[in-house]
Amino acid sequence: MISIRTDLAVEAKEIYKEKNNGEMPGVDVEEYNREDIKITNVRIVSDIGEKMMGKPKGTYITIDIPEFVHYDGDAMDRVSVVMGEVLSPLIKLDDSMTALVVGLGNWNVTPDAVGPKVVSKIMVTRHLKQLVPDSIDEGIRPVCAISPGVLGITGMETGEIIRGIVERIKPNLVICIDALASRKMNRVNRTIQIGTSGISPGAGIGNRRMEISEKTLGVPVIAIGIPTVVDAATLANDTIDLVLDEMIKSANEGKEFYNMLKSIDKVEKQKMIAEILNPYVGNLVVTPKEIDMVISSVSKIIANGINIALQPALDLEDINKYLN
Repeated sequence: MISIRTDLAVEAKEIYKEKNNGEMPGVDVEEYNREDIKITNVRIVSDIGEKMMGKPKGTYITIDIPEFVHYDGDAMDRVSVVMGEVLSPLIKLDDSMTALVVGLGNWNVTPDAVGPKVVSKIMVTRHLKQLVPDSIDEGIRPVCAISPGVLGITGMETGEIIRGIVERIKPNLVICIDALASRKMNRVNRTIQIGTSGISPGAGIGNRRMEISEKTLGVPVIAIGIPTVVDAATLANDTIDLVLDEMIKSANEGKEFYNMLKSIDKVEKQKMIAEILNPYVGNLVVTPKEIDMVISSVSKIIANGINIALQPALDLEDINKYLN
């Protein structure tokens, strides 16, 4: 059986539920809403849950962005505020402790550029706390940021670069932002995931690099990502599933055609689609045509959410004044 590419814990849970007709052991799920923003909290609490989810133990929070939010500045700010509220309890820092924000990804490839674009909008203050401490409020946390590029640009593993920086500046927290992969098109550019167990860059598209986590860096790591691509074979498979579901609804129950449609093995169908597509398109991933505008929008949403969480003494208006 082939695996469905996804970086989202909520999707891994859904895949298990579809295949096993039940909830996953060792995994706690909580869902709630902030007006029209849905928040799902997935906690992997046991070794069994870790094995079945294919993800390390920890907390994975997903925030579903409302439709058309990318065209509405006020709605973008509202999502940022909610994200800041969700992220704040995970940031256990005193005002004097330093946070390092890392924008993972290739700034030359638009769907992979969300990390670097977020870093360009982060409120960086570490240099001010060191150089002009009397000119900055005491409640402002020292924050530094970097976009280390990718192996193909630098010739160095991103994890190695980050580890060297951590050893030098000794931050108390690392926040990594990266583009993710989803198994459903309706989650692309519409779901923000916040995780406490670190990240393996490129894992969602089969290009796993060195793990970035508390185990490898020695400090807590929060991973934030948004899916910007979906696997082509998965997209084709889901499209055919929709067609089959509509045909089953229209067919006469009990008739030969109906029974034939119901007997189609979804696992075998998925495997066949991947085998047929692979010689022609390889490991193709798909992204929406408006990706340039969307990446600009989501990077602002995520950056402001991080700024709000890292600087609780300031509101969004103060943060925007500083950045501008």
